[in-house]
Amino acid sequence: MKRRSFLQAASLAPVSLAGINSLVKPKEVLRFGICADLHYDLIPDATERLGAFVTAMNEQKADFIIQMGDFCTPKEINRPILEVWNRFEKSKYHVIGNHETDGGFMHAQVVDFWKAKGAYYSFDANNYHFVVLNGNEKNPAGYKGYPRYIGAEQREWLTRDLKDTKLPAIVFCHQGLDNDVAGIEQAVAIRRIFEKATNASGDSKVRMVFSGHHHQDYQNEINGIPYVQINSMSYYWAGEKKNTTTYDEALTKKYPYLSSMLRYKDPLWALVTIFSDGRIDISGTTSKFLDRSPDQAGITEVESIYPVVSVVSDRHYSSPGK
Repeated sequence: MKRRSFLQAASLAPVSLAGINSLVKPKEVLRFGICADLHYDLIPDATERLGAFVTAMNEQKADFIIQMGDFCTPKEINRPILEVWNRFEKSKYHVIGNHETDGGFMHAQVVDFWKAKGAYYSFDANNYHFVVLNGNEKNPAGYKGYPRYIGAEQREWLTRDLKDTKLPAIVFCHQGLDNDVAGIEQAVAIRRIFEKATNASGDSKVRMVFSGHHHQDYQNEINGIPYVQINSMSYYWAGEKKNTTTYDEALTKKYPYLSSMLRYKDPLWALVTIFSDGRIDISGTTSKFLDRSPDQAGITEVESIYPVVSVVSDRHYSSPGK
């Protein structure tokens, strides 16, 4: 075939839309910053850690930021950390952690102090639905230690909320819904709500579930839903006197729990990006241990279950059904 005839034939050939679409680069739908377990009340450099996160998220032009709990108790003396948080130029969201009630504070006091939307709530952003749960309710059957329960009223609200939205959903809860060690009690009941909230194609509306609380870096997938643990901004809780570093007496008087912590040299957080094809990318951060390492402190994986690391890992999730 002559070159001119070939080009004419090629111009008349049917065009595959699938082929064209495969060449179109998916667009970014939104990006948000996520951090967990700052523990402003317990560590000496929390202001600098949070400040670095807020600065980075402003530079990255994140659509919103969210902290996953154990941020600060609602004491007037803690107002300065809120001033740092409020330097972020766009929307800001809060999740209540178990340590927010240290000293006898109530959830309503925490919500008021933070100016949060509620103890649990939802919001929409760029065609995605976001759900914030309060995992700190008291189990009416009794409990030991900190409450880590989601009661009947909140479960009913969650069921309605997911039913009413037509958007893909992302869930935040302080305690893990996939972790049997100090995670949400009866988490299977909450996971069933996620799995039953399906879209027209039969897939769960819930694309991903984020948690903090455990100060580790891991993910589990249960019935097709990824459960992603966001490491603490600040430290791993090693247990009483596992850190034998000698600190200044005045410092330990103000921050008496330092000997129980393995602090990270740099603050940890993640930037989550969602694309138009449904792909979700998590860009994490990496640091080193500041004082003692897990090996030096004698922490074994038998004890910690998941590795003790000073990192929030990069993770990549494909579109639903792929």
